[in-house]
Amino acid sequence: MTASLLAVALGVTGTLVSATRPASADSIASDRAQAAAISAKIQATQAQIQTLTDQVQAADFRLSQLSGEIAANQAEVTKDQAEVTKDQSQLRVQAIADYTSSGTSNQISQMFSGNPNTSEVRSEYAQIATGNVTSTIDHLHTAQTQLQTTQSALKQQLGQQESTRNSLTQSETQANDLVAQDQQTLNGVNADIQAQVKAQEAAAAAAAAAAAQAAFNARVAAARQQQAAAAAAQTVSVAAASGGGSTAIDSGTSASTTVSAAADPPPVPPGATGAIEAARSQLGVPYVWGGETPGVGFDCSGLVQWAWAQAGVSLPRTSGAQFDATTQISLASIEPGDLLFYGPDGSDHVAMYVGGGMMIEAPETGQVVHITPVRTGGGFAGVGRVG
Repeated sequence: MTASLLAVALGVTGTLVSATRPASADSIASDRAQAAAISAKIQATQAQIQTLTDQVQAADFRLSQLSGEIAANQAEVTKDQAEVTKDQSQLRVQAIADYTSSGTSNQISQMFSGNPNTSEVRSEYAQIATGNVTSTIDHLHTAQTQLQTTQSALKQQLGQQESTRNSLTQSETQANDLVAQDQQTLNGVNADIQAQVKAQEAAAAAAAAAAAQAAFNARVAAARQQQAAAAAAQTVSVAAASGGGSTAIDSGTSASTTVSAAADPPPVPPGATGAIEAARSQLGVPYVWGGETPGVGFDCSGLVQWAWAQAGVSLPRTSGAQFDATTQISLASIEPGDLLFYGPDGSDHVAMYVGGGMMIEAPETGQVVHITPVRTGGGFAGVGRVG
């Protein structure tokens, strides 16, 4: 049984080390299939280990029984030896006493003759006494022989059982070593799978971010071109209305200059960089509704309010109030530090633009403060400049 179990256990061994390779659907699927195969083999080996463990326990129990039987048998030998030694001593003393007293010291001698002083009685009693001792000794030898035979058989069984138990234990150890090796291989394969999945996710996220950034940049560029075209059209219109091209444009404070100045957004506050850095310091902090505690939790407007406060600028607490407190500018004019609002009058959500088509936000319950591509789809309410 031991050999067959060990053969089964050894049969699940395999060199299944997976080298790290570029992430792809095929390589991940291959590694997952490999991991499933190793897991199945580990389970099969563990089942064999359980069987071996049960057999080792049964062998231990049988060893305990045999040891008990050997101890009991030895105790019986010792007891018989003590009893016969005692009887032998007593019979000899009695025989000597009866012989020297002509048999008068023991009433048993009266059974042999009416005259206990005769030599025949003494001789007859001596022979009986001697015979009793000899018979007892013969009985002892017979009992000892039987006990020793039993003892020898028990010790032989004990040796065989110990050999079986040792073999089972060795097989159990080898199977456990095999499980450890397979588990190490499985850990390596799983680590490779995780690395490939993370690489895929990172590549997908980078591609999505690049696409979003490109789309956002294109939208901003288009908005800026449209804004420039509108400004140029206004300049031409004002110049024509004033009656003479360059004359109106060159005069001190012309209407075209006034229109252009009115269309320009206010400058970015000098604290914008500090506000962005403050917000970045909270990356990974959990979203907490109503949260405004650094390192503990923020909601969207709590993060924006706290970040700008680190730059020395005070903002209202809610996103809607922050929308009202900022100057609304066009998407074409967006700069790092500007706020992006969502929902009616910015009442649903607010984030901070960090440049490169990316914004930082505390999104929603279950997520953390993170940087993500700017969203300008449904619900986008506009851009607000602090200050």
